[in-house]
Amino acid sequence: MVQMDPAAFEDAVGDALDAVPAELMALLDNVVFFVEEEPPADDPDLLGLYDGTPLTERGDAWAGALPDRITIFRGPLTRMCRDREELLDEIAITVVHEIAHHFGIPDERLHELGWA
Repeated sequence: MVQMDPAAFEDAVGDALDAVPAELMALLDNVVFFVEEEPPADDPDLLGLYDGTPLTERGDAWAGALPDRITIFRGPLTRMCRDREELLDEIAITVVHEIAHHFGIPDERLHELGWA
């Protein structure tokens, strides 16, 4: 387990977002990012969550919808890592993983690509 206070964790998520290529970030459409302490009780090991409609599934009726949400969960990430470097790597992987869901890339494909 790695000790990282909530403000430092949020900064690390911000750094991970800053590391995503600008060209890719520019393609995100109506997405907001959140950091929460813990995931839902029914999935306590969840590292991140994409809640929205992937770009590949949006149609004309989607216009005006609330923003998609990407949430990164501090608790499980800090508990699974042995040191700060591993935690920063896992945060970056989780951020990319959830962004990929926005683009319609399923978990199976992310596993194949090493982003899971």
